[in-house]
Amino acid sequence: MSVVIEVENLYKQYRLGTVSTGTFSHDLNRWWHRIRGKQDPYEIVTSVNAREEKGTSEYVWALEDINFKVNQGEVLGIIGRNGAGKSTLLKLLSKVTSPTKGNIRVNGRIASLLEVGTGFHPELTGRENIFLNGAILGMSKTEIKSKFDEIVDFSGVEKYIDTPVKRYSSGMYVRLAFGVAAHLEPEILIVDEVLAVGDAEFQKKCLGKMKDVSGQGRTVLFVSHNMVAMKTLCKSSIWLKNGKIQDIGNTNDIVDKYLFAQITKDAYEVDCTADPKYSSEFTKIKKVSIEKGNLQKLDILTPFKIRILFENILDKASLHISLLLYNKNDVCIFNTVSEPRIFEKKTIQADCLIPGNFLNDDYYRIRILIIKDRTTGLIDVEDVFTFQVNDIERNSNWYGKWHGVVRPKLNWEIN
Repeated sequence: MSVVIEVENLYKQYRLGTVSTGTFSHDLNRWWHRIRGKQDPYEIVTSVNAREEKGTSEYVWALEDINFKVNQGEVLGIIGRNGAGKSTLLKLLSKVTSPTKGNIRVNGRIASLLEVGTGFHPELTGRENIFLNGAILGMSKTEIKSKFDEIVDFSGVEKYIDTPVKRYSSGMYVRLAFGVAAHLEPEILIVDEVLAVGDAEFQKKCLGKMKDVSGQGRTVLFVSHNMVAMKTLCKSSIWLKNGKIQDIGNTNDIVDKYLFAQITKDAYEVDCTADPKYSSEFTKIKKVSIEKGNLQKLDILTPFKIRILFENILDKASLHISLLLYNKNDVCIFNTVSEPRIFEKKTIQADCLIPGNFLNDDYYRIRILIIKDRTTGLIDVEDVFTFQVNDIERNSNWYGKWHGVVRPKLNWEIN
C-alpha cells in the first residue's frame, strides 16, 4: 500500500506574545547564523510546549521531532490534551502554516476542516462557497455540479443555500463545510475537533461518511477528544504530549494509555482552597473527599461517600448540589442531584452515598455543580479528581472482567 503522507523531523516554533514570526532583528540574527553554518540561536533557548508550566524563553516548540507515515486508505487518529500540538500539526499538513524545520511529503489533494468556517468566504452564499471550494481543490465546474445535490442533502441547509454564510449558525456552517470537504473527493481528508459543534445526529452522519471515505481508498486524519469515536473510526493513532509524539500504534492501546496517563491513581481527596476554579462570587468549595472508612482501596462490594465541603456566601439561598460520575472512556455513569433546600450563610457538608455492588471496576472522574434556584449555576468543576474502584472478586471469576458500565447486584426470582 502506497504512502500518502510522510513526516520527517518536523519542528514548529512560535514566539510567545506575537502574531507574526518575530522581529526583523531576530530574522536578521537567524540569517547571520545560518550563512555561517551555525545553529539558530533561538532554538537553543526554546521552551517545551507545556501549558501548565511557566516558560523560561519567549520561544516555544509547538511541535518537536515529529516522524510518522500514513498509508493510502488509512484512518489515523491524533489525540492529546488541549495545547499538545494537534491543531498545529494539521495546519502544517494542510499548508496553512510552514514548518520551522523538517519535511512533509504529501501525495494527493487535501481537504481540511480545521475550524468552523475554514475556507469559506463569509459574504458568499452557501452555493457559491461550494463552487469556490471545489475550484480550490482543482475540480471542474461539471464535477462540482455532479456532487452539488449530494452535498446540500447531507448538510441539511437547502433552505439557506442561497444565503450568505455569514448569517449561518455555527452548526449550519460546520454542516456545510463538512459536506463540501467529504463529498468533493479529496485524496486526503483532514478533520479537526469541529464535529463537536454539530448535534448528535450530524456527528453520527459525519462518522459514517468518514468510514465511507476510507472505504473508497481515501485517507482520513481525525482529531477528537471523543475517545469512543476514535476507537470506532481509527485503526491506528498518534498520541501527542507537549508537542512531541508520546506513542503511536493501535488505537485501542493508545487511547487506554492516554486515558490512564490522565488519571491520578488512588486519589481520595483534594484541597480546593487555593484553586480559583472552585470559587465564585457566591460560594466556595473547600474540599472534596471520598470517605471510605478503614478501606485501603475502594472495592466493588463496599459502599463509600463522596463528601463536598463548601462555604455558602448567600444568606437563605435555595441551593442544590449535582454530582456527575464519568468512567475512563468519558461515559457519564450517573448524574445525581440533591433536593433543593434553603441554606444559611455558613460552611456546609454534603455527603453522597455510593452503594456497594453498583460500580464496576474502573477509573472514575468526578464533576460537581452547585446551583441556585434550580436555574443559576454558581460553580461547575469538570475535573475534581479521579479515583479507582477495584474488583476484589476478579481472581475467583473465571469469565474475567465484567461487561457494562455498572455492576449492580439485583434480585432474581427463579422458579
